[in-house]
Amino acid sequence: MSMTRVLRILTAIPLALMLYALLLFLGLISLAWNLVAMLLYPVMPEAPARALGRLTIAFAYRMFWGLASVTGMMRIDASCLDPMRNEPGVIFVANHPTMLDALLLVARLPRSACIMKADLLRNIFLGAGARLARYISNESARTMVRLAVADLRNGGQLVIFPEGTRTVTPPLNPFGPGVTLIAKLAQAPIQTVFIETDSPYLSKGWPLWRVPPLPIVFRLRLGQRFAPMQDSHVLQSELEQYFRQHMEQRATDASPACQTPRAHTLS
Repeated sequence: MSMTRVLRILTAIPLALMLYALLLFLGLISLAWNLVAMLLYPVMPEAPARALGRLTIAFAYRMFWGLASVTGMMRIDASCLDPMRNEPGVIFVANHPTMLDALLLVARLPRSACIMKADLLRNIFLGAGARLARYISNESARTMVRLAVADLRNGGQLVIFPEGTRTVTPPLNPFGPGVTLIAKLAQAPIQTVFIETDSPYLSKGWPLWRVPPLPIVFRLRLGQRFAPMQDSHVLQSELEQYFRQHMEQRATDASPACQTPRAHTLS
């Protein structure tokens, strides 16, 4: 092994340990809140439980992102969402490049609910807190739409990733149905959000243990706002085409010269 390789590994080890410590912190605060939420869920009335659950999750994730920034592990610009944090009845639709995307949006939108995979609502780190916050399962399409519409009419916000899972076929997976039907029934606008990252970390197929080059950069950018339409199928087609065109254009415009300098890691 060359001396250069040895020095690279020695330099990377502290960065890897810091990143894992950051993820451990996220896991611990999630687990601690879920234990509390498990006790609160049966006894708290729905409205205050929902508000408390969403505020607490947003606060915890903002702590995580703040710590990630302070330690230099990540660089995050999600400030574009701040003016809309208290706007009622809005659906936020975003692309889904990594496992961390929901944390980015929810941290800035403390009155929002997520539509989640049913398995995640049974997860020890997420389930109880998500149920207290009245996050919505995608297990039953009919129930999902009904609960989402009721939440929006009640002044809530909704965070949806219409790809359904992290992007497998860049720049975008085909959109699943539901978001435009919810918009139609709730008469809620759809605010598009583009999540940009130049790191593959925790994308589809990226193992948790593999450390990427650091820092990891995330930038959120607002796109067009779509009004609900009577024909939800037409709107869904327009929404997907809009995302695809803009993301393909961004990929074409990206220049290697503009990449953020990173420290080497064990990957």
